Amino acid sequence: MDTTQARSSLEQLLRELDSTTATLEGEGAEESSELSHVSQHPGDNDAADVDREHMLLEANDAQRVEVQAALDRIDAGTYGTCIDCGKPIEEARLEFRPEASRCLADQEKAEAAAS
Repeated sequence: MDTTQARSSLEQLLRELDSTTATLEGEGAEESSELSHVSQHPGDNDAADVDREHMLLEANDAQRVEVQAALDRIDAGTYGTCIDCGKPIEEARLEFRPEASRCLADQEKAEAAAS
């Protein structure tokens, strides 16, 4: 994946993450602007919904950090190189996850170590 295409994909992903975050944060924020007759008061949400929204926001924030780091690697000229072994990251992996910072083998090792 060339860096121009990667930058475009990463910037689009940032826009999508920001939009999702804004939507999640804005749900039920102003009762006077409700379009639904169903109450959106935060006290009416059950704990599972609140936990789910927090988890989604945290996941978005984590992915946003990864995307920004990938953009920084493009600027530094190191995009597409595994941060652990220094070998090139597979093209198919970068097409699927343009924010990937590790080759698949090192990503699996990192995930196993984290669990």
